[in-house]
Amino acid sequence: MPARINQQRGSVLVVDIKQNVSLQPFNSLAIPSVATHFVELTQERELPEIIAYSQARQLGLRVLGGGSNLVLADRVEACVVRNTLLGRTLVEEDLDTVTIEVAAGETWHDLVAWSIAQGWSGLENLALIPGTVGAAPVQNIGAYGVEIADRLVSVRAFDLQREEVSNLSNVECLFEYRNSLFKSDENRYLICSIRLKLRKSFSPMLHYGPLQALKTNIDLRAQDVFDRVVVIRQAKLPDPDRIPNAGSFFKNPMVTGAVFQRLQLQFPDLVFFRAGSGYKIAAGWLIDKAGLRGQSGAGGVGCYSKQALVLINPQRSSSRDVVAWSDRVRHRVEQLFDLTLEVEPRIWT
Repeated sequence: MPARINQQRGSVLVVDIKQNVSLQPFNSLAIPSVATHFVELTQERELPEIIAYSQARQLGLRVLGGGSNLVLADRVEACVVRNTLLGRTLVEEDLDTVTIEVAAGETWHDLVAWSIAQGWSGLENLALIPGTVGAAPVQNIGAYGVEIADRLVSVRAFDLQREEVSNLSNVECLFEYRNSLFKSDENRYLICSIRLKLRKSFSPMLHYGPLQALKTNIDLRAQDVFDRVVVIRQAKLPDPDRIPNAGSFFKNPMVTGAVFQRLQLQFPDLVFFRAGSGYKIAAGWLIDKAGLRGQSGAGGVGCYSKQALVLINPQRSSSRDVVAWSDRVRHRVEQLFDLTLEVEPRIWT
């Protein structure tokens, strides 16, 4: 039965917290999972009441965005807060740039498309990345040479420990490759909104292979890059509505020059990228070379036939099967290359 809570001050607020709710519709791997308590956050002012409810029952809080980069446990013993906060606002602008504030529950791809329609550029390389705006800084999402850290000004988040709103600058977010303060200190912050600085004039980022062909287009627009990225991603990534998946499942391992030289000597066709003083090895190439592309294990969980880096769950199997296949991939890659793959999605236990 839904639990109803009245706001302690001001107008009456009804927060509808349900029990034993299926999370299968809310995760892109379609893992059958049940939350013991579940609520959809539609207004920031609901947060104190949700926290009070959880504390009274000694429940932890788990924040859920689009569920596109997440491996859920069969049963989540917590109050799961699905962030559905909405809104987009132009905060300030000058001759060259605009700063926008976007609520965490907005869909990331829709935001990218909308920003380009306004004549602003900077997010086009990040088109068609699944999930919500609030989840984007958690993983420091990135694609084709651009990360959200390159565009983000600040994050407005509710500190669940201190029970207060914090405004965190880009530096305070501690961004790294597919990592941030919000991921390393998971479940402490609920992101309410983010601020991004975008350009009014277009300056393309075309360093990565699939986009380099666009360099010959003298009339190139942000929309052209956006369209190309969408085509590329649709060609190699399955639609999660048809084939449940969590996108790229492993991070590209970073290696030193010495390790890189060893690998390149053994494998002349090695796929890699320069990354500062080191090298980033393509995890998809490693898995493909290990012979696991298109292969599957228990419950049908396996590596997508068109992109080995993508782990798929076509039979909507349990988290146990997902983790078991992930472990098998990691073990095989370590055997062949003496490299350790790190899982990119968060795993709720």
